[in-house]
Amino acid sequence: MKIQHPLLIQTIGHVGSHLIRGLGKTWDFHFRYEDPAVDPEVARREGKRYIYAFFHEVMLFPAYYWNWPSMNILISDHRDGEMITQVVKRLGFGVVRGSTTRGGARALREMTETITEGNLCVTPDGPRGPRRHVHQGIAYLASRTGLPVVGAGMAFKDSWRAKSWDRFCVPKPWSKAAAVTPAPVFIPPDADREALEAGRAEIERRMNAAMDEAEAWVEKL
Repeated sequence: MKIQHPLLIQTIGHVGSHLIRGLGKTWDFHFRYEDPAVDPEVARREGKRYIYAFFHEVMLFPAYYWNWPSMNILISDHRDGEMITQVVKRLGFGVVRGSTTRGGARALREMTETITEGNLCVTPDGPRGPRRHVHQGIAYLASRTGLPVVGAGMAFKDSWRAKSWDRFCVPKPWSKAAAVTPAPVFIPPDADREALEAGRAEIERRMNAAMDEAEAWVEKL
């Protein structure tokens, strides 16, 4: 059954944000940055801007840890995206609606033209997958904004998994959490279709390698 009533969606947003805050306080976070300058806290202090990318399934990791107004996240125009929007707004994110597959061109233009401060956040395999596949929209966004892409791999040691296309991860209380962040990918501002595809493929390669490393690391914690 699809949830459509605005009041119910707002209630879910309110409850969801409180649950994430409560659960997040119990998670044990660990980080490894190939370049320490891309740490969002360091970037914020130094006034640097990036496009942060993380796969759809581990969205709760940054939802708790990086929920600052300077982080502007792209959320799907799909009906289910409204519930996510209600949650992340209450957590503190800025929100732009759209995706690489639905409302994408408009959303990417809005991000390019109106988000002139802070960082951009994208789930490049959302909203419908395939799982851990990076769509080309993020490469286009990087090219047009001039911002490098920081694609993080994130993992939780103990979690429930949804039977959805992304196997959405809900970490259990007191779970160990790890994030591995490779060096940023730069896309030339004049990138043609071939260059955009090369950039997309490199972002995907680095993100999947980081996911593998984060998953292996968290099991040893």
